[in-house]
Amino acid sequence: MSNVPSGLRFTADHEYLKPTGQPGVYLVGITDYAQGELGDIVFLDLPKAGAKFGAHDTFGTVEAVKAVSDLYCPVAGEIVESNTRLDAEPAVVNGDAYGEGWMIKLKVANQADVDALMDSAAYTAHLAGK
Repeated sequence: MSNVPSGLRFTADHEYLKPTGQPGVYLVGITDYAQGELGDIVFLDLPKAGAKFGAHDTFGTVEAVKAVSDLYCPVAGEIVESNTRLDAEPAVVNGDAYGEGWMIKLKVANQADVDALMDSAAYTAHLAGK
């Protein structure tokens, strides 16, 4: 079973939002399940700070040995920062998806959109249905 930490919010597309401690700002990445399905990640194309995205907009791509997949913005917001470490070390996502493997820091447009996403129990149930 995949690692599904509590305190995060999840999408059906296997992205997560993790609070940063700054109001309205979240780390976004792919879940442990998603990195496991992709296999060894070899490249990420991530947006620059200041870029704005709507909910479900493609914000980048992740390239793995098995496939290339789009990354979807969980909620509307503005990119505060991209994880530049992943430029040189994309495999960090495989080893630490919820920690050092975060992809973007997002200032969300509407907190209610975050609250509407799945919590860890709902995401675990979603995975069980796979």
